[in-house]
Amino acid sequence: MSPVDLAIRNWRLTLVCLIFTLVAGAFAYVSIPKEAEPDVRIPIVYVQLSLRGISPEDGERLLLRPVETALKSVTNVKEMRSQAYEGGGYVLLEFNAGFDSATALADVRAKVDDAKRDLPAAADEPAVREVNLSLFPVLVVTVSGDAPERTLTRLARDLRQSIEQIPGVLSADLQGARDDLVEIDVDPMLLQSYGVSLDQLLAIASGSNQLVAAGTLEGAQGRYAVKIPSLIEGLADIADLPIVAGPNAVVRALEVASVRRTFKDATSITRIDGRPAIAIEVVKRTGANLIETVDAVKWVAGQYAAKLPEGVHIGFSQDKSTDIRRLLDDLQNSVLIAVLLVFVVILWSLGFRASTMIGLAIPTSFLLGILWLSLAGLTVNIVVLFSLILAVGMLVDDAIIVAEFAERRMEEGMAPPAAYSLAAKRMAGPVFAATATRVAAFSPLLFWPGTVGEFMKYMPITLIATLSASLIFSLIFTPTLGSLFGRPPKHEVKKVDGLYMRLVGRAVDHPKTVLALAVALLLIVPQVYGRVGSGVIFFPEVEPDYGLVHVHARGNLSLEEKNLAVAAVEKRLLGMPELKQIYTRVGEQKGGSGDVAEDVIGVIQFEMVDWRERRPAKAVLEDIRARTAGMPGLEVEPRKPEAGPPTGKPIQIQISASDPEKLPAAAAKVTALLAAHPEAVDIDDAKPIPGIDWRLEVKRSEAAKYGVSVGTVGAAVQLVTNGLKLTEYRPSDTTDSVDIVLRFPPERRTLATLDELRINGPSGSVPIGNVMERKPAPRVGRLSRVDGERVLTVSANLREGTQAADVQQAVTKELAGLDLGPGVRWKLKGEDEERRKASAFLGKAFGTAMFLIFAVLLAQFGRFTSVGLVLSAVVFSTIGVFLGLMAEGLAFSVVMSGIGIIALAGVVVNNNIVLIDTFDRLMDEGWDKRAAALETCRERARPVVLTAVTAILGVLPIAFGVNPDLLLHETTIGAPSTQWWIHLSNAIVFGLAFATVLTLVVTPSALMVFTRRRKPIETPSVEATLSS
Repeated sequence: MSPVDLAIRNWRLTLVCLIFTLVAGAFAYVSIPKEAEPDVRIPIVYVQLSLRGISPEDGERLLLRPVETALKSVTNVKEMRSQAYEGGGYVLLEFNAGFDSATALADVRAKVDDAKRDLPAAADEPAVREVNLSLFPVLVVTVSGDAPERTLTRLARDLRQSIEQIPGVLSADLQGARDDLVEIDVDPMLLQSYGVSLDQLLAIASGSNQLVAAGTLEGAQGRYAVKIPSLIEGLADIADLPIVAGPNAVVRALEVASVRRTFKDATSITRIDGRPAIAIEVVKRTGANLIETVDAVKWVAGQYAAKLPEGVHIGFSQDKSTDIRRLLDDLQNSVLIAVLLVFVVILWSLGFRASTMIGLAIPTSFLLGILWLSLAGLTVNIVVLFSLILAVGMLVDDAIIVAEFAERRMEEGMAPPAAYSLAAKRMAGPVFAATATRVAAFSPLLFWPGTVGEFMKYMPITLIATLSASLIFSLIFTPTLGSLFGRPPKHEVKKVDGLYMRLVGRAVDHPKTVLALAVALLLIVPQVYGRVGSGVIFFPEVEPDYGLVHVHARGNLSLEEKNLAVAAVEKRLLGMPELKQIYTRVGEQKGGSGDVAEDVIGVIQFEMVDWRERRPAKAVLEDIRARTAGMPGLEVEPRKPEAGPPTGKPIQIQISASDPEKLPAAAAKVTALLAAHPEAVDIDDAKPIPGIDWRLEVKRSEAAKYGVSVGTVGAAVQLVTNGLKLTEYRPSDTTDSVDIVLRFPPERRTLATLDELRINGPSGSVPIGNVMERKPAPRVGRLSRVDGERVLTVSANLREGTQAADVQQAVTKELAGLDLGPGVRWKLKGEDEERRKASAFLGKAFGTAMFLIFAVLLAQFGRFTSVGLVLSAVVFSTIGVFLGLMAEGLAFSVVMSGIGIIALAGVVVNNNIVLIDTFDRLMDEGWDKRAAALETCRERARPVVLTAVTAILGVLPIAFGVNPDLLLHETTIGAPSTQWWIHLSNAIVFGLAFATVLTLVVTPSALMVFTRRRKPIETPSVEATLSS
């Protein structure tokens, strides 16, 4: 007995299984963790290196090169990039696709351990980290207000501690809060008069800050632990440190210096809406539910806000849960609308009972797919949600094919149980083939390399799960429900006839003319698109919720000067009604961010109000550019965040040479070339910021004469600069250790004091000028290296509406004819590089998908002619894709339109499978070729149109950017959540619509041309075959 008959006979058990599937799927949908982005392991591992006060040149020589040399032997590395800047540097390894993150991390850590012995002794411990999207903040909580810095810092630390206790939170990091510091401000004259050398001071401080565990004492009276506590525990202990000790007196720190708890010197200033602020970046645990975690953080922050002093506010920004909530609402609406549309279409065609059974296929397949994803340990994210929306229109196709066949048999007088049993058995082949071709089309996307592939692999996984569920529903549950609730129609329904059959009759009578017209369209339409279309883009343009403003200024500016300049820009933005919140960061940007130019003195990040209540982001950015134009000494660069994987500016030219001296001249030529293009704006010329560095050159012979070491000279200079670190201690009110530094008072931290310094040595007090000479030198900014070679990168943005591909092509052509000098090489990076990689993979994926579909069809039909005819629909469907792009004025998106064509390949073949399967059966029964073609169209036109219409209706709202909300009774057009997927949906809607027309007209013509008359074969009945 076949599984179908078994399911129909045990209908109670089958219905219980169906109900269990729906209930379990609903529970899985509610409980499955929901994230914004997938938990993608980006193939990047970087090593952070730091040494307080080191210059970029010394950092390159002493920090980068030893680590680069050690890391050269790490396998599977695609590119090694490094950068040295003031105070440290980093080495970044980008691995080839398919890397094992655990092995890569272990290899890099081992090599860095080997390189440690070659690093300076004073260097901090190198930190090896991986880049993981799940470690990006899901919410930023801001504490702002007109309150003292110590008050804001204390409040932010207390709030952070409360947030970190939430189960779903991995970490909460403070941004904009300075580290604590104990500063001992000492008068240089007092140090000199007491004859205290700095070496002595360091020895006294470290000797007075230690705990000696002296062991245990055991005797008749018992056992005792003995310790000698001499740790510094507070400011009183520091003030009591002996500076000079003699037989009759001791001079303590408080008698020659002032001791105070303060903060380290500011390198940056942060503000929210013009008020001083500290930000807490909240990172959730992998696998935790994003929505629940964000809600819990907001609840804790809300409870804490009630205890805040007047004038201090708590705010939220960069809330990742907003997108996922919106997408979940979109998904629920899409499912409801799809069920409704499918129900209406099938009700019109097949009647109430059949439409109810087929409509049930959507929630059942959908929930069963979610259940499988949950059992596999996957999470719901943006890509999974869209994949489910995309699948909605496809989930009913199999059920339609089975139900429509059964309806026809019941029209002929067969009882419902027998009709549905026969339908499931007879249509099992086409249904299996249809599902297998869809799976075959999407499966190559599982092997997409790189970050984009890590993102997009969730699409084939989700579609394979839901389509498999739809197959089970159509072959098991549909026949069972049909046998119970199906009823034969009261009046015989006539087969398709009229205008369509007259058109097909004409087509099969002139098949070669029809084919010639189809081929002509195939050749002409892409050519027309190439001439009048909107060009090619990498990722679709998406309306952002926030934007950035980079403020550029050149010169040796202090932090206060930078703050005044950025505040002037910030003031012009504060009055804009479109901006909900403005977050400003002045001064040092996060080290090593390659996308932030060296001359950026501040970054203003703004969050915009709801997209329905404001102008488009493009207009807002142009307004910001106009408002800030002409500010003296400043260049203001408004930017919107990139959609898709980060690629940096659209135009990036990386220049390298074995001789670094040749790079500035070559960069100047490339900058002039880009400046000649009117489309290029915000050109970064890679020039270092003008300024002066002071070189203090020690005269070694003179220093030796006075018995003064280079280290002693350096320690003396540190008193004037950032302070000389004596030791550190752990107070009870912070989790980190606090440095204790010795410094001159603020008014003595000048160049004049540097020249007047005296050093206490064995032979007495020595003027620093006797052992050292101060010389000015041109300032050196960041030094960038790629694969061990110094590089400069010239980059530019493009004006709104400019096609990046066209400009890149023109720039590439001009660079090829430009003489940059001997030994100088150039390479186009960024978006162009990513687009070429994505295009190459999608081309291979399309070829692989076609081969897999070919293999499935060959197994189904066993004839090359039939397989070729089915596959022709894929080729012809691309006409519809280009017509759709031209109709909506869209550019061809390499990633999204490319995936759309691959998805289309799996969908359009299904209609041809059903058609050609019926034609082959009729020919085997001995029908005349023309009569068989016409009868095939008459019999199968209805399921072909129904399956195509339902697949189109599933994604039609997204293709036109329409987002109806059935629950709130409102419809939005052009919502950001739909813009991501417009290109992909457009390809499916127009491609499938055009392919369906071709299937119903061109395929019968092709059957007339490419098939031969066959001898009828004796075949046993279907029932006999299936029962045997």
